[in-house]
Amino acid sequence: MQEFPEVAVLRLGHRPGRDERMTTHVGLTARALGADRAVFPDNAGQSHETVADITDRFGGPFDVELTASPKALIRNWDGRIVHLTMYGERVQDVEGEIRSAHHDDEDPLLVVVGAEKVSFDVYEAADWNVGVTNQPHSEVAGLAVFLDRLFEGRELDREWVDADRRVIPMETGKRVESADADDDGE
Repeated sequence: MQEFPEVAVLRLGHRPGRDERMTTHVGLTARALGADRAVFPDNAGQSHETVADITDRFGGPFDVELTASPKALIRNWDGRIVHLTMYGERVQDVEGEIRSAHHDDEDPLLVVVGAEKVSFDVYEAADWNVGVTNQPHSEVAGLAVFLDRLFEGRELDREWVDADRRVIPMETGKRVESADADDDGE
């Protein structure tokens, strides 16, 4: 899916014991919906391991990494920054501008997803502060909607490479098979 410049998702903040599932789901959502990598704070090692394991089993390309200084990543980012916040501009009002800037300028895009109260310097560093809705909601839902609008649904047809397993779409039931199996499951 690398037809456009890089999209990285930064999980800003992680409260051990409280945010394990949410941080993991930020990474899994970033992976499934078209981002190229996720960056977690260095105290989110379990989430890092889970997302790396899913990528190993279900394919990539996708990278997940830890950083000791998420704010330094923001300060030193060589590209555009979108901060997802319910206080931001409506996604439907700015998605075209963001998509055009990302596609036309060929700058990498950093999508910042907070875990706790985000300091004002993040709002100032962002090129866009974007609200998927101005109502309280999950940051995972906000990330999913934003990425889908950024990629205009193309991420849903992504081809996964080096997968050990694949999910077979079914009307009813669940089926996961070896990626080496043919379409008849043999």
